[in-house]
Amino acid sequence: MFLPLPLIKCELILFCPSVIINLLLCGVCSSRPLSSASKHSQSQNHCFSSSLILFSYFHLIKTNPLPLLTLFCYRDSFRASLIHNSFQMEKASSPEASPKPHHKKSFVTTLMEAATLRSPSFKEDTYFISHLKSSEKKSLQELKDKLTASLGPDGQCTMWGIPLLSGDEKADVILLKFLRARDFKVSDSFHMLEKCLAWRKEFKADSVAEEELGLEELEGVVAYMHGYDREGHPVCYNAYGVFRDKDMCERMFGDEEKLSKFLRWRVQVMERGINLLHFKPGGINSIIQVTDLKDMPKRDLRVVSNQILSLFQDNYPEMVARKIFINVPWYFSVLYSMFSPFLTQRTKSKFVISRQGYAAETLYKFIRPEDVPVQYGGLSRTNDSQNGPPKPASEFTVKGGEKVNIQIEGIEGGATITWDLVVGGWDLEYSAEFVPNAEGSYTIAVEKVRKLSPWEEAIHNSFTSREAGKMILSVDNTASRRKKVAAYRYIVRKSCLD
Repeated sequence: MFLPLPLIKCELILFCPSVIINLLLCGVCSSRPLSSASKHSQSQNHCFSSSLILFSYFHLIKTNPLPLLTLFCYRDSFRASLIHNSFQMEKASSPEASPKPHHKKSFVTTLMEAATLRSPSFKEDTYFISHLKSSEKKSLQELKDKLTASLGPDGQCTMWGIPLLSGDEKADVILLKFLRARDFKVSDSFHMLEKCLAWRKEFKADSVAEEELGLEELEGVVAYMHGYDREGHPVCYNAYGVFRDKDMCERMFGDEEKLSKFLRWRVQVMERGINLLHFKPGGINSIIQVTDLKDMPKRDLRVVSNQILSLFQDNYPEMVARKIFINVPWYFSVLYSMFSPFLTQRTKSKFVISRQGYAAETLYKFIRPEDVPVQYGGLSRTNDSQNGPPKPASEFTVKGGEKVNIQIEGIEGGATITWDLVVGGWDLEYSAEFVPNAEGSYTIAVEKVRKLSPWEEAIHNSFTSREAGKMILSVDNTASRRKKVAAYRYIVRKSCLD
């Protein structure tokens, strides 16, 4: 009744091969080709192949959920069978949420809770030579020797501006990425490195980051670097909704020339992200990928996705520290819960799955609110970077059934206060009022009470006071039982007449 995991991979891929297009524009890729699965079975990362399996089955379940429900009902037997057949695989403080009244859970709610990701955080490689095993140190030296023999005594080669044979610690970081991508098998790592160097020369990858490709309509929409996570990793955001438009697909992929330009643009985004890395032991040596699955297209990107897959998995090994999927449909979340016990711990710790409506709650765990784009429940707008580093925000939570008043005191007469405020998944009431200090003065309703929908972006407003007083920002969550993450920041500028 149950298939071994390798057979399940083949069944899913053959049943629905086109679905792999759904991940490729976001740069979700692995340094290991899927065909190398048997070759690296002991410590295989699974980052690409796992995504391939999950999304293939996701596409199948979307059209027919019955197999998933059956799988869920028999998941204990399913897990036991797979384990048998694949044995070798591997801050502002906030009050606690108010107790919720007991209520009977629906079947879908039960499935969603089963799909919650509970993997430990990914621990990135430090790339310190002293942290390597003796066998790994030996492999690193052997790779250097093979590269030297290939290039000759006077040969030189660089990657991302770093000479690979300089003996520099930055060069060691790059070489270790290729080694880890091939489980420290020197011959395989050297072959991968050779092919990558040849591709970079032919593609002229070293200069692509500075080129003007004329695809401005994709900037900040399809794939773009935006801010950093809490640990300092550059963050790349990816979204697919725009490609549901057939005209957009035609403009981007209508012929070979257009497709070639789009591929070059997608590599450009990746190269700009790579250029932000330190390539230093103990430094920031990988990026974060955030992938928005809302309005995900199905079959329109097959050709371009295959080519992006080939480029990324072959030429950017171990460059992604964490993959965060947001706005994920419930059936994909449940599917992940089925397969997660059979992924290696390293792979599971890289994946973060967040269902629809919980983007801000998920992203705040890894990225500060001032660095999260406004469309995902953050405070960062496109042009904010022109004004220097973002002003830090204060984080808080709004419990279910609670109303929170934020009081900003000490505002002098004639001063202007500007504020930003956001609550993840809003669906509550918001208002702002100015309360003068002087007795007998009237409270000013700066923003009247209004209901904010779940999709509204952060509030951004300002008010100039005529007299001293305080500003009160109110968020009323009394109609909801859900605890929500929130953030705000403000700045007060005194009157220039003072």
